Amino acid sequence: MLNEGALFARNLMLPDSFWRLKIGVSGFSGPKGDELVTQALCGRSFQLKIDRDSDTLANRKVLARIKVKLMEDGYICWLDFKDVLHNAICISSWEPILKTSDEINRLIPQVLSWVRNASNQPNQYLWGGTLGPNYDCSGLVQTAFASQEIWLPRDAYQQERFCQPLSLGLDQIYLFRPGDLLFFGSSEKCNHVGIYMGSGSYWHSSGKDDGNNGIKLDDLYPRLGDSVGLHYRSLFRGIGRVCKCHDGSTLL
Repeated sequence: MLNEGALFARNLMLPDSFWRLKIGVSGFSGPKGDELVTQALCGRSFQLKIDRDSDTLANRKVLARIKVKLMEDGYICWLDFKDVLHNAICISSWEPILKTSDEINRLIPQVLSWVRNASNQPNQYLWGGTLGPNYDCSGLVQTAFASQEIWLPRDAYQQERFCQPLSLGLDQIYLFRPGDLLFFGSSEKCNHVGIYMGSGSYWHSSGKDDGNNGIKLDDLYPRLGDSVGLHYRSLFRGIGRVCKCHDGSTLL
């Protein structure tokens, strides 16, 4: 039986137990390797996903990483044990914060203000980045909304599925609202996302190849010679509106 408020330690690693982070940490794709897939802000919660059949103290002593489900977005990843040791506290349960569509709409100005402030900090593109100052595209979007306790899925293609789709093309830009999400990619799949600012402009964090290597305001109607703007305009897939909060379920 775990005591609420206990600090994370090997002897307290019970399957499906809930914990809240006291620091920000990086999340990786597997038990080994350096592939960063996400980061978890201080205050985020996770559920320990240990294989019950191999859950012995002897096995736990050799674990360099732990498999977890990040509760706010249902994302599965691996955390370095050394990062979490004594840096997470036990919680008895977890419940999502679910805001109404009207509440979300009222908070959009603060979301956009957060993005503007993030863009003014020295930054560069970081695959898997959500802690800042360096972000990937969907990490920027997720963290911007999370700054107002509006949780979205982690990846761009998940965010596209999660949003209310709007049947609007670039010829109907006058119907786009600040805070709408713009999705880019191939006809098969979304692989990039930005936040509409208004007047044809949008914030996004793009990479070095065909991008700005960080956060920048770009235009859906780029000038001739604007290679980055023209590149992303050619990949425009559609637009979605954030009307709900993630409930913590795992998304594929």
